[in-house]
Amino acid sequence: MGSCSANLLAQTQAPQFRVAAFYTGRNDQAHISFVREANRWFPLMAAKYNFTYEPTTNWSQMNAAFLARFQVVLFLDTRPDDPAQRKAFEDYMEHGGAWMGFHFAAFALTPSDYPQNWNWYHVKFLGAGEYVSNTWRPTSAVLRVEDAHHPATRNLPQTFQSAPNEWYRWKNDLRSNPDIKVLLSVDPSSFPLGTGPKPYEIWHSGDYPVVWTNQKYKMIYLNMGHNDMDYEHKTHKELSFTFDNKTQNQLILDGLLWLGGANSK
Repeated sequence: MGSCSANLLAQTQAPQFRVAAFYTGRNDQAHISFVREANRWFPLMAAKYNFTYEPTTNWSQMNAAFLARFQVVLFLDTRPDDPAQRKAFEDYMEHGGAWMGFHFAAFALTPSDYPQNWNWYHVKFLGAGEYVSNTWRPTSAVLRVEDAHHPATRNLPQTFQSAPNEWYRWKNDLRSNPDIKVLLSVDPSSFPLGTGPKPYEIWHSGDYPVVWTNQKYKMIYLNMGHNDMDYEHKTHKELSFTFDNKTQNQLILDGLLWLGGANSK
């Protein structure tokens, strides 16, 4: 088959799967920076691996009719707060839908603008419960692969250097949850992790899962999604980019292709 014919065939093939990416894009310049990156990067991957990518800030589309059109749902920053939207997402996941969430999508803290008032999502589904603390400022970490056989991690080295990120710590012990499979964690060689200036913003030891899946659902959560910014001078200048990291991108891509039921090239 000639190259022109092959290209025409690729263009006329039905997509392997469809992705809807929900985001808010209003809180914290670092999260907004990540969302903008994601909405540039995922369409490139969609064209290369034959899936569709539809980003939206309209959370009212979190309903059964809309979700039925998609095999994978992404939360790029926040989560739904409306009870009807939450119920629609629960039903979607309980009936075989797939989900990938980044960084702030798992955040919950009571009291805050994002309280932990959704037990199904934060406790049953994610397993993490509430946010407890984070490193500062955003820094790269050495991440360790804990399951080299999972489709999301099988193309990764045993350890690799991540893109700079703000790393979260959680209230619940994910390793004590039999439904949770930790895929990546912070390698001890990363310590001290963070630069402060506050001492508690620097981690010197401990166990910190950063990517995991709940084996009762088709889902994966990645703690990545917070770029380094020029906070000091309030210029909103981006000092790092999440999708500048080739190895980390492989993780995200392979995770998405697994969720969509496709195979990477």
